[in-house]
Amino acid sequence: MFCLARSARQALRSNIRIAFTIAVLVLAAARPASAEFQTAAEQAFLIDQATGTVLFSKNADVPMVPASMAKIMTVEVIAEELRQGRLDWDDTFVVSENAWRTGGAPSGGSTMFAEVNSEIGLENLLRGIIIHSGNDASIAAAEGIAGSEEAFARMMTRHAHALGLTTSEWRNATGYHHPEQVTTARELALLTLHLVETSPEIYAMFGEESFAWNGITQRNRNDLLTMNIGADGVKTGFLSESGYGLVGSAVQDGQRLVVVVNGLDTAAKRAQEARKLLEWGFRAFDRRRLFEPGETVGEAQVYGGATPYVALTADRPIEILMPRGDDQRLSARIVYEGPLLPPVEQGTPVGVLRVMRGDTLALEAPLETAESVGQGPISRRAFDGLWELGAGAIRRAIFGDPAAAPGSS
Repeated sequence: MFCLARSARQALRSNIRIAFTIAVLVLAAARPASAEFQTAAEQAFLIDQATGTVLFSKNADVPMVPASMAKIMTVEVIAEELRQGRLDWDDTFVVSENAWRTGGAPSGGSTMFAEVNSEIGLENLLRGIIIHSGNDASIAAAEGIAGSEEAFARMMTRHAHALGLTTSEWRNATGYHHPEQVTTARELALLTLHLVETSPEIYAMFGEESFAWNGITQRNRNDLLTMNIGADGVKTGFLSESGYGLVGSAVQDGQRLVVVVNGLDTAAKRAQEARKLLEWGFRAFDRRRLFEPGETVGEAQVYGGATPYVALTADRPIEILMPRGDDQRLSARIVYEGPLLPPVEQGTPVGVLRVMRGDTLALEAPLETAESVGQGPISRRAFDGLWELGAGAIRRAIFGDPAAAPGSS
């Protein structure tokens, strides 16, 4: 169970109209924001960093082959090792015969052209992965960190799942095709935002237009970098099994957007489609504030607490980007696993406010408890026990299986 705050009537501004229903707050009238935008990409996703608003989504949660876009995850694992102090910028890596033969000059794929048995410092190795898309560099890093590429791929999957990227499954560090290696457009975008926010010094390498190693200068394959649209990353990919794909990011007037496209016929088309989405995203939306920091968004039930409910708030503004001149229908609900059990501390992360635009999850804002709630008297716990018993019977009648009932909605 949950309740949305009545103050939402004042907080939801401009052309957003609201009405309360059981479990759902309806905010305004009619069609998805992406209804008038079309893309040739098989999968596409566009998100605003500051608000978390999803501006466009097409097959964004359908598992897809990442090709060399997998190297973003490779870089993220290296970045995490640095954050945790298990790697140092002074560390060097040996290019094994396996790395050289499988991913180097003899392989015929994208390579850093590292020499077999040579040692490369971490910073240069990262540039070989990021700018050259070097398979030799990726394998050398994987072997140096985990002992083998297979073990490193398991680290990639564990870390992705820990970040909430639960569809992603990684089987190698290069992006070479493997039938079990999949991710989604949404998860690649969220991974990119995580890297931007937690390792800006590494992310900056994605914006470098060229890098020279072993006497060979190679340009960055990301054509967005030369289009004068504020692009500063991220990574391209191609396999016959996936088509041409691209994760891109650009900043204009302090606003960062991240775009993912995949399944296109040519490298030129992937750059064109990514650019179209970014330019549309920058010009076609206005920001709306839904809730102020600390403003009550709703309530969560506290089972056996000193009070039956606790207010839920956000520690930052909850804002969404809305299409300009478009009257839309959004629906919002608070989702959490409950009821909560006391004692409940103030500031405890509890759930999220999910805002839907048609069938698209447009925004997911984390919520926390606004105050502490201690354990209630025996009479309160007994009353709540009887209430939960009755609610469980209702859930079984409606859903057939209590586990099938939503935790809150």
